[in-house]
Order: sequence, then C-alpha cells, then structure tokens
Amino acid sequence: MKQLNVNGVAASVDLDDDTPLLWAILEQLKLTGTKFGCGAALCGACTVHLNGEAVRSCQTPVGDLEDDAEVTTIEGLHPTRDHPLQLVWIEEQVPQCGYCQSGQIMQAADLLSNNPNPSDQEIVDAMSGNLCRCMTYDRIQSAIKRAAKA
Repeated sequence: MKQLNVNGVAASVDLDDDTPLLWAILEQLKLTGTKFGCGAALCGACTVHLNGEAVRSCQTPVGDLEDDAEVTTIEGLHPTRDHPLQLVWIEEQVPQCGYCQSGQIMQAADLLSNNPNPSDQEIVDAMSGNLCRCMTYDRIQSAIKRAAKA
C-alpha cells in the first residue's frame, strides 16, 4: 500500500511496486484526464507532476515513489480549471482531437514554473518530448507564450 498526495488529497494505492503510476491514476484513483499514449515515455500524453516536476507516469513505478509524494494531474492543476494555460489553450483553439492535450498542458506548466518567460527555442526544447498527432505545435507554442505574459 502506497500513500500519496494526489491533487492535494491523501490517496492510497494498492499495486505491485513495478506498476506504473499511470495505472494507479487511471484505474485506482479514477482520474481520467491523464492519457496512455505509447507506454514508453516517448509521447508525453501521460505527463503529470511528481513533487512539482513533470514526469512520464507510464514509466514511473509506484514502488519508486516516496510515501506522501505529491502527484498533480490535469484535474488538479487548478481547482476551477482557470490556470492561465488552460484558458489560453481554449482561446488559441489548441486542441483538435484533444488526446495529448493534458500532457501538453502539464509539460507547459512545468516549463513556466521553472522559466516564466521562455524564448521560442526554450519552448520548443521543453515541449519536444510531447507529441501531437494533429500537429498543433504552432498553437501550442503561441498558447505558452500568451500564458507566460498572463
């Protein structure tokens, strides 16, 4: 049994130590915003924050987490879904199919928390591990720049 703090709420997960955090989030905690993409940490769809840093939950074993580790999913990024990134994502009409967008937003939130005024190249570099099959990369970059100004 692993004790976690998920989106500010104490949560217990009872899984084998080698089970990816993604499955704890989806199957035990029933938070469906985080998505399974590739299962190999190559696409970024499963990105969440672990103790304030972006990680790929599909490759983060539950057994590697400390008790009371802080996990933030897209549902917990902002209590009323009014995070500047969430607002500009809508204004810039970033999502097409939407599947990768929670991972994109979580990666972008990590970028902006560490670098509140990133250059275009810093945005490209930080987001390069998050894939979008709909190719909305220009809108993603534009939304991140707008959120940085907000």
